[in-house]
Amino acid sequence: MINIVTDVVTSGDIITQVLLLLGGIGALVLAFKLLSDNIEKLANTGLKKLFNKTSSNPLIGVGIGASVTAIIQSSGATTVMIVGFVNAGIMTLAQATAMIMGANIGTTITAHIVSLSSLSGIGSFDFTTFAIALTFVGAFMDMLFKKDKVKTIGLAIAGLGLVFLSLDIMSGSMKFLQELQVLKDFLSMCNNPILLLLFGIIFTAAIQSSSASTSIVIMMLSAGAVIGAPESNAPLYIILGSNIGSCVTALMSSINANTNAKRASLIHLMFNTFGTVIWFVICMLIPNLMKDTLMKLFPGNPATQIAWFHTFFNVGCTLLFLPFIKIFVKLATLIMPDKKKEGKFESYIDDRFLETPSVALTQVSKELIRFGGLCMETLDKSIESFIKRDISSEKEILENIAEIEGINQDILEYLVKLSGKQISREDELLISKIHQAVNDFYREAEIADNMVKYTKSEVKKETGFTPIVYEQIGLLQTKLKEQFVNVKAIFDEGKKELIAKVDEVEDEIDSLRSSMIKEHIKRLEDGVCKPSNSGTYINLVSNLERAGDHLAYVAHSMVD
Repeated sequence: MINIVTDVVTSGDIITQVLLLLGGIGALVLAFKLLSDNIEKLANTGLKKLFNKTSSNPLIGVGIGASVTAIIQSSGATTVMIVGFVNAGIMTLAQATAMIMGANIGTTITAHIVSLSSLSGIGSFDFTTFAIALTFVGAFMDMLFKKDKVKTIGLAIAGLGLVFLSLDIMSGSMKFLQELQVLKDFLSMCNNPILLLLFGIIFTAAIQSSSASTSIVIMMLSAGAVIGAPESNAPLYIILGSNIGSCVTALMSSINANTNAKRASLIHLMFNTFGTVIWFVICMLIPNLMKDTLMKLFPGNPATQIAWFHTFFNVGCTLLFLPFIKIFVKLATLIMPDKKKEGKFESYIDDRFLETPSVALTQVSKELIRFGGLCMETLDKSIESFIKRDISSEKEILENIAEIEGINQDILEYLVKLSGKQISREDELLISKIHQAVNDFYREAEIADNMVKYTKSEVKKETGFTPIVYEQIGLLQTKLKEQFVNVKAIFDEGKKELIAKVDEVEDEIDSLRSSMIKEHIKRLEDGVCKPSNSGTYINLVSNLERAGDHLAYVAHSMVD
């Protein structure tokens, strides 16, 4: 009877510890996300600058990829953003390849952070206990302070604390479970390198985080678990598999992308697979690599051994493959040839960027300037058409207006999605300004549509204006072009000092409108102009003056 009760209690304990282990894994994944999201918000400006420094120098690309990933603690997020940049046509495949290599290096910092938990119990310093206390500190910073930046810092600190809390929970459950003879026997039987590699691939693909899967291996070894034969390379095969499994996120994100973006995700897979195969062969040829090298370099600390292997693996692969970037690009192009009917992808905005709001905001700002440029180009073409009394460009202008309507809708929908993300108060204000600017730029397209109607009316009625009218409209056209250059410099380059120039040009446009109408009335009185043209002319001049107003509104929305 006693034995039966004992068996029941033991079974219950096993279930409890398994549930704790699973809970710890879930908490670890969420902790990394909390840490990553909030560090990313703190590094908002820095991330924008880093991603804007795309370079043809591969070493700089590797540095950018490594830096961004080290900051946001997610190679998956970095690679997805890189796929988005390639999809938007603002990054070449060669640049993307270098950044992907760097991302693989940057992600190794996570393993080193996790390995710090193994410092607990060494001497009198219990690192994990102090790290777990950060959860309390961070949570209260979030609750007690009102400033967004302080709250974000608090959440990042809490995320770091939760990482160690989840690791501690996992460590406790693993120490209990690894004492079970059944589990010991099972783990010791895990000697097949291919099965261990496949496990690393599948498990990482399932949780979509190589950082989490590497952390779990580190915690198992720190808890005293033995994978495969003692001091064998068995744990290393799981780490190698995790590098291939980490490609799943980027591959999934490229499903609806253009061919070049699909190639970027394919290059990521090829790079990680080729590197894994090489290191797999090395581990097979040197079966005592763990024992003879890692254990001698970092004796008595399996967590540090795995962390440094992860680093050696990714740095080694990058150094090996960096000179062959062009070959990776050619191979990807050969596997995925261009589609015959694939058009040029011009949009800067991409849903892949939404998980990194700071980058998404940069991209939507670029898309706004492109949108504004298309609106002004269409308005300019419609004015030119009026001056030349030429209706042959009507089709092209109306096609542009239809495209503008589509882009307008895309930007507004994207801003709504972006507003639903965790963003700072500063970013909320910028989104509001972009909303306003989109509407003001769209008004230019509506005025272009009016200009098409004025041109058709004038040509149809076979009426004409005096030469001075066309000259003055041409002058208004020049002022509007000048104003857009000022607005673009303020919005795109941050030259807020040009707001004085914007106001000056706006006054000139208003003054020109007033004088043009006065002169028109004088010509009517003198019988030089036909009264039938009066309504069209006044509406036309007023429309162009309104176009100048909307450009000024865009400029002031960025400065005020």
